[in-house]
Amino acid sequence: MGLTQTQEYYLQTMGIDVYWSRDRVIDDPVSNSDEVKIASVPTPEVAVQENEIWNALRERVAKCQQCELHRGRTQTVFGVGDHQADWLIIGEAPGAEEDRQGEPFVGRAGKLLNSMLFALGLQREQVFIANILKCRPPNNRDPKPEEVVACSSYLKEQIDLLQPKIILAVGRIAAQNLMKTETPIGKMRGQRYQYADTGIPVVVTYHPAYLLRSPREKRKAWQDLQLAMRIYKETA
Repeated sequence: MGLTQTQEYYLQTMGIDVYWSRDRVIDDPVSNSDEVKIASVPTPEVAVQENEIWNALRERVAKCQQCELHRGRTQTVFGVGDHQADWLIIGEAPGAEEDRQGEPFVGRAGKLLNSMLFALGLQREQVFIANILKCRPPNNRDPKPEEVVACSSYLKEQIDLLQPKIILAVGRIAAQNLMKTETPIGKMRGQRYQYADTGIPVVVTYHPAYLLRSPREKRKAWQDLQLAMRIYKETA
């Protein structure tokens, strides 16, 4: 996939050096309608009905007390983005700042995720971002199995409503829980998976927080994003 000057800039913000030949031809795949397809807009009646369903689900999540995590939360973190999105980004669980703001992937990790998406020609507003858990675990510890089970129906409903063309599982916890495996994330990378029996393709990559701690792995993350885009273009 060719890179635009804008994409090159965002790759550099990810910490990935970009080199090109002097005689390169500047191409702009982001402005090409074949690169990232915009989801069709539903009729007003359908849009109202879908919005009501989303709001009802959001309210159920906000009132959820199915596990002990509700006792320490500031608020639930339902998810954010386009309800017609082709891309679903799934992370682990809210951190302290997400718990305060009620939105997934904020702060430094969120900025890096935005850059990763932009490098693909995607705006944050064009995708939907959610987590395995809707409440923050104390001290950002790993989710307990019973907590994942308690939240699993909410994520499934979100996926059923979205019907995304592709899912990007971000980080070990998201990847392992989504795929029901204990395989290390390093061995899960570079492959195409499928969510349950839906046929929705899943690609695994490193969590932005991990990439901030291990910047040498950013190039691998870029390879994962390129794989996800190739699979998306095949299915879209």
